[in-house]
Amino acid sequence: QSKTLGLHVQEYEENLKKSWVWKELYSVRNIRPSCHTALGLYGGMLYTGVFYWILRGMEPWTLNHPGPDFAQLKPAKDCTPIEYPKPDGKISFDLLSSVALSGTNHEHDQPAHLTLKDDSVPVNRNLAIFDGPEQRFCPAGVYEYIPLETGEGSRLQINAQNCVHCKTCDIKDPSQNINWVVPEGGGGPAYNGM
Repeated sequence: QSKTLGLHVQEYEENLKKSWVWKELYSVRNIRPSCHTALGLYGGMLYTGVFYWILRGMEPWTLNHPGPDFAQLKPAKDCTPIEYPKPDGKISFDLLSSVALSGTNHEHDQPAHLTLKDDSVPVNRNLAIFDGPEQRFCPAGVYEYIPLETGEGSRLQINAQNCVHCKTCDIKDPSQNINWVVPEGGGGPAYNGM
């Protein structure tokens, strides 16, 4: 069986660095990381005011982020649960109604684009330590813990038909156990209809 090699465009990075996009991204590179320094949020805002608005992002240094996003998640025992108000149907809406408005559609027989590397990790690690964050960080309710038929314990159910292709699960999963691959063409949210 032959392996298909990806196409690598040598000029892409060079052309990107010559474009206005690179200049704009470079000028704002320190804004977000400045909030994660010893300065804190307000110090980061002050830093942004001084260095971005006066120097226009041309400071001779680059601040670093504290690490990958998934590594910043704290164990549930160290956090206080947030009680969000119920959706009122006027300004705020329930999750599934919002997913329906996105026009998300996937063919029922397409290959799975959301899989787990190890089926035991969601319950044994994510649910046990982090209280199942995938059921909260997914904006489309794709991940939910449901009770086992035996009545003891839970299992992670993936409702891939709701996926809006945001890749949050691929970025935020504390175990990096969710494998998000590009879904079959033509499916997913109808962003042009929103």
